[in-house]
Amino acid sequence: MPFMKGRAPVRRTMEYLNAGRLVLKDKVRIFSVNYNTYGEHHVGARDFVFWNIPQVQFKNPQVQVITFKNMSPSPFIRCYFDDGRDMLVDIDSKNRHEIMDHLLRVLGKTKKQLDAEARATESKDNPANFGYGCNRHCICEIPGQVPCPGTVRLPDHMRGKFIFAPK
Repeated sequence: MPFMKGRAPVRRTMEYLNAGRLVLKDKVRIFSVNYNTYGEHHVGARDFVFWNIPQVQFKNPQVQVITFKNMSPSPFIRCYFDDGRDMLVDIDSKNRHEIMDHLLRVLGKTKKQLDAEARATESKDNPANFGYGCNRHCICEIPGQVPCPGTVRLPDHMRGKFIFAPK
């Protein structure tokens, strides 16, 4: 498998990408990380870019994620919002877990918001959905389907009682 080559190929697996916790708020448009490839106080930023940026990109396809290497003396994250404002997050001398926890608190969606969005995506107006809380109680209400056995008796060739009965 060609995708399992390189440094830490686990970063490219679907299981790893789906395990990301940071889902950015809707108003975030650009997420940029500035760090250096050398220096002790950049270690957390380098680890964050190596391990967590693929998850951030996967969980936020509408956000442009940019990394700038060796352009500033101290590591930081800058987020640009859709109304033109920007936010600067200092990540100097923090490890990748502290950076992730801080970003979850400041820029991430809350558990309530994520649950509400998940419920909204389970659209109940889809004609393929049926059951309690949907437009149709049973699949038999869709034209072309077999009627409910409780309302109309099924033909004998469709009933297990006659199919599997000893002859």
